[in-house]
Amino acid sequence: MNERCPFVLDVTGREVHDQEARVRERGPATMVELPGGVSAWWVNGYQVSRALLTDPRITKSARAHWPAFRNGEIPPDWELISWVAMDNISTVHGKDHMRLRRLVGKAFTPRRVEAMRPRVVEITKDLIEDIATAAPGEVVDLKSRFAKPLPARLVAHLIGLPEEALPGVIEVIDMMADTTVSPAQAQAILAGWRGAMEEFVASKRRNPGEDITSYLITASDDEDGSRLSESELTDTVFAILGAGSETTINFLDNAITALLAHPEQRAMVVGGEASWDDVIEETLRVQAPLASLPLRFAAEDVELDGVTIRQGDPVLINYHALGRDPALHGDPERFDVTRADKENISFGYGPHFCLGAGVARLIGQVSLSMLFDRFPEMTLTVEPDELEPMPTFIMNGHRSLPVRLTAPVAAAA
Repeated sequence: MNERCPFVLDVTGREVHDQEARVRERGPATMVELPGGVSAWWVNGYQVSRALLTDPRITKSARAHWPAFRNGEIPPDWELISWVAMDNISTVHGKDHMRLRRLVGKAFTPRRVEAMRPRVVEITKDLIEDIATAAPGEVVDLKSRFAKPLPARLVAHLIGLPEEALPGVIEVIDMMADTTVSPAQAQAILAGWRGAMEEFVASKRRNPGEDITSYLITASDDEDGSRLSESELTDTVFAILGAGSETTINFLDNAITALLAHPEQRAMVVGGEASWDDVIEETLRVQAPLASLPLRFAAEDVELDGVTIRQGDPVLINYHALGRDPALHGDPERFDVTRADKENISFGYGPHFCLGAGVARLIGQVSLSMLFDRFPEMTLTVEPDELEPMPTFIMNGHRSLPVRLTAPVAAAA
């Protein structure tokens, strides 16, 4: 084990949530070992994380502020290489980040998000009608048949990706989040998604449409007219696809699981004693869909209540732990839609706040209400703690979500 690290972060996802509770007791940040023997500061406290997420000394650019990456100490087959080698809105800093955020943000204004509602309703209705064909008592995997295809199809529509290309792309995104992959697999994943995005962007140049990719190809910065570089373009399109699908998939998975595990609270929502917005915010608080997103870096030394994060050190903020911080919420691990204070920063905070937060909330409001209206009595086929976690410490979700459907309520005309 790396001498700087008291323990190795669990790559399988099975123990990572227990680890975060133990680490929180050690102080504001604890050095842990990531795959490949790489050391990073793991941060699990709410207030400390909020401060770091707005601290200009903490950036997301490995190229600018991680000496080990710049100097070639991080090999091209490092297990998490895709997360730091990107050249997009998630990994640039300063003026480049503001430039990309302005360009991409224009596609996610409140007006544009609301305009997506009919498409969300249409996709949700199609998926529910397909699920309703299941035989009485049949076990249905809501992860593969509902939570996964819904946001994936919407984001594909937004970026102009043909739906027939979705399965292959989603498989790559799943593998990218898998922290049990081998170095050879990690290197292949990076080359694979980059190649696929380059081909996709080239196809949109030949046949542009009314989509985000076509807009980014032609869009110019308002201040100086500079266009996106080729790597910024391909990597940003992939970031929109990945962030817009994988995190929302996990959110739906966790929300459905929570309501099925707490039928009394589901009844309160259906009966109007709590709202779907309550479900959304409490799910985000107690089961953040994105757990620990690699990586941030200290551009200068940062002092944290007796802990010094040295210049160049990697930082891993664990969003999953933040809404469950006992210093923020009483009985923090209990799911309670009636909780008055559901404060969370599961969509991020500060300069890198998720641009797609409004889309995710829209999907939640529409799809959850439609699903539970149609199948009000569906049940999990296993105990909630028997659901298999995804093999990752990056994402927070399940491999599958098996439910048994009762006879569906007739679809609204």
